[in-house]
Amino acid sequence: MVDATPLGHKAFVIDEGDPDAGAGETVVLLHGFPESSYSFSGALPLLEGRFKRVVSFDFIGFGFSAKPAGGFAYSLLEQADVALRVIREAGITGCHFVAHDMGDSVMTELLARFNHDCPDWFSDGPLSVTFTNGSMVLGDAKLRIGQRALVSPLGPLLARATDSLTVFEKQVTSAQGNGKLDQEKILDMYSASTSGAPPGLMARLINYLRERRRFEGPRWLPALRDASMPVHICWGADDAVAPVAIAHRLKEEVKPEATLTIIEGLGHFGQVQDPESWFGGLAPFWEKAGA
Repeated sequence: MVDATPLGHKAFVIDEGDPDAGAGETVVLLHGFPESSYSFSGALPLLEGRFKRVVSFDFIGFGFSAKPAGGFAYSLLEQADVALRVIREAGITGCHFVAHDMGDSVMTELLARFNHDCPDWFSDGPLSVTFTNGSMVLGDAKLRIGQRALVSPLGPLLARATDSLTVFEKQVTSAQGNGKLDQEKILDMYSASTSGAPPGLMARLINYLRERRRFEGPRWLPALRDASMPVHICWGADDAVAPVAIAHRLKEEVKPEATLTIIEGLGHFGQVQDPESWFGGLAPFWEKAGA
C-alpha cells in the first residue's frame, strides 16, 4: 500500500519483477471502470515474460485501495495525481504504459502534463503508450443504460438501490458485447469493487464521464495528438460500450502515426476474457517500439 493522496489515502499496488529494472524494461498498467488491477491478473505472467518489471495498482475508490466517503472527489485529475504518486514512490524514472477504459482518460491527462512539463524524477519519460477499449471519443461511445442512470442527478440514489451482483453482472455483460465473460471473473470484479465501499460510491466514481465531456476536446485528445512517443491503439472488436469506431477515429483524426490493432473476438474487457489473445495484440507493437 502507498500513500497516494495528500490526505494519506492508500493505494493498493502490485509491483512484480526486478525493482532495479530500467525504463525500457518496465510497464505500468492503468485499469478502467468498474475494475481494478485484478483485470490484468490473467495477463501478468505474459507481461512478466516480456518486461522485467510490471506495476499495476488500484485507483482510489477501486479494488483494494481506499474508498473514502469524503475528502476525495474521484476526479480523473486526482487519479492522475495518484498514478504519478505511485510511480514516483516506486522509483520509476520511465516506462511503457498500458491503459484501459477509464485508465485511457487518466493516461491522456498524464500526456497533457508530460508534453508540457515532464517531472525531473521521471527523466526517462513515457517510452510508449498503449490505449485499449475506452470511450475516449464520447460522441462515439454507446453508454449503457446503467451508466447513463448513474451519471444523472438521481445517480446517488440509484447507486444505493441497485448495488447488487445481479445489476453489476448485467452492466458488465452489456458493456462486454459478446457474452464471453466467465461468471466467476465477474464475481471477482464485483467483490473487488464493493469491498469496503461506502453507499452510493459507484455514482461518484462514474462522474468521470462529465470530465470527459469537459476535457476531451480542449485538453485530452490534443495531448494524444501531440505525444512524441510511440502510441498504440489496441481494440477488442466486439466492444459494445466503446465500439471499434472510436479506435478508427483516434487513428484517422487524432493520431495518424499511431499503430492500430483490432483483435477479433474480444469484447470490452478483453484482458479479462482472453488474456492470451489480448497480449498477442499488444506484443508486436513493443517489438517495433524497441521495448
